[in-house]
Amino acid sequence: MSFEIIFVLLSLIGMMIALILDKMRPGMVLFSVVVVFLCAGILTPREMLEGFSNKGMMTVALLFLVSEGIRQTGALNKLIKKLLPLSETTVFKAQLRMLPAVSFISAFLNNTPVVVIFAPIIKRWAEKVNLPATKFLMPLSYVTILGGICTLIGTSTNLVVQGMILELATQEKYSHIQGFTMFELGKVGIFIAIAGIIYIFLFSKKLLPDARPDSEVPDDEIEHGEIVHRVDAVLGSRFPGINMTLRDFNFQRHYGAEVKEIKTRSGERFLTDLDTVIMREGDTLVLMADDSFIPTWGESSVFVLLSNGKDIEPVGSKKKRIFALSLLVLMITGATVGELPEVKNAFPNIQLDMFFFVCVTTILMAWTKIFPARKYTKYISWDILITISCAFAISKAMVNSGFADGVAGYIIGLSTNYGPHVLLAILFIITNLFTELITNNAAAALAFPLALAVSEKLGVDPTPFFVVICMAASGSFSTPIGYQTNLIVQGIGNYKFTDFVRFGLPLNIIAFIISIFLIPIIWPF
Repeated sequence: MSFEIIFVLLSLIGMMIALILDKMRPGMVLFSVVVVFLCAGILTPREMLEGFSNKGMMTVALLFLVSEGIRQTGALNKLIKKLLPLSETTVFKAQLRMLPAVSFISAFLNNTPVVVIFAPIIKRWAEKVNLPATKFLMPLSYVTILGGICTLIGTSTNLVVQGMILELATQEKYSHIQGFTMFELGKVGIFIAIAGIIYIFLFSKKLLPDARPDSEVPDDEIEHGEIVHRVDAVLGSRFPGINMTLRDFNFQRHYGAEVKEIKTRSGERFLTDLDTVIMREGDTLVLMADDSFIPTWGESSVFVLLSNGKDIEPVGSKKKRIFALSLLVLMITGATVGELPEVKNAFPNIQLDMFFFVCVTTILMAWTKIFPARKYTKYISWDILITISCAFAISKAMVNSGFADGVAGYIIGLSTNYGPHVLLAILFIITNLFTELITNNAAAALAFPLALAVSEKLGVDPTPFFVVICMAASGSFSTPIGYQTNLIVQGIGNYKFTDFVRFGLPLNIIAFIISIFLIPIIWPF
């Protein structure tokens, strides 16, 4: 084993430990590893920076703005209120009406704004019809994930893998490899989504917890002669007090609100000794704040979600909602039609792909004020983009050092007598474990060079291995930390960590079985 392979191995182990311990944001952890590889001569400056100009990464960035445009028009608020039954109903009937529609929406929009908008509305609705919100909030997160795997733009993971494939195709050796079309991943994703939704219908009542007592913090109280209200605030990545305690970070001085309770992402709840609790991204703070708090901080990326138990009516006009949705439909239709051979031949000098249409859609939304163009930078999750860009560089380092070939050879050695099907299963398990412990995009980046190396050593088409990475890296169901939407619903639904393991692990198994069975049939080795 060469020095470079050992060096990359130790660096990747250190990276995974740092990500699991949550000492820094994922983007900075991955960037640190990339700089280490640069200093060791494993990466050149050009290879280090290539990910920042990748079409997949830029498409993710622009889709954040498209999703924000749809969110600001209020179209999602209107839709979920029409989906929820107005009178008393059962858990099954309500899920049957709501979950398939939410899954469809998340196939074309970023999952996070869908959950951020829907979760508080669903919780308030559940209280009105005397149903436990716990039966709806975790399924809400899961169906957005299931919907996302069905299209190229449904999740950033698919676009990361797509970007890596397109980058690979620029090399003469791999010029025959093509990226995914808009709905190609849906050939297997739709079956996983249908099976997953059926599982949720059948087992929500039995496996999900009943309503747990909510916080002891009252909805309203008088403080210094002024009425203050309860607000649930989920901490985002830009919250300045991350990895600090309230003793070190004076929340009331910064935001003018008093913290009454902390619900951690591990499922613990603290009503006393709050000054000693270390705050993490995804934790939920129960606050007492005045009427100005949500209008002041509602558009800030400091908090992922703010809920005060009241409906916040969208400010967008009906004309804007219709126009924004029309742009979204045109973007999806254009990117789908643009992949047809006839269209490619008709416009040989213009590549009418998803990147082209998302660029056009973003500019039209900005100039028609669908979202505030002056504030566009705050709607983009920069840490996710840096994570994706650095993931490309780490993947390149795994190839340059020979690490990917070495691991691929070891995996093949373990299953010499079983063929590519067993290797496909092993790759799914490895990628899925990575995504539950670290981040989905980093998991895809680590698995991609392994998939390529395994397919080359076997002499088979790498496409089935690329598809399995997309399915496994997005399928984060067993832990709340693997996907941001899981973190959001954990606090607002008062879920414990074990709730995700009990209800989510069978979903991981369902995705595994369907993927390993269908992928080789649809994309032969």
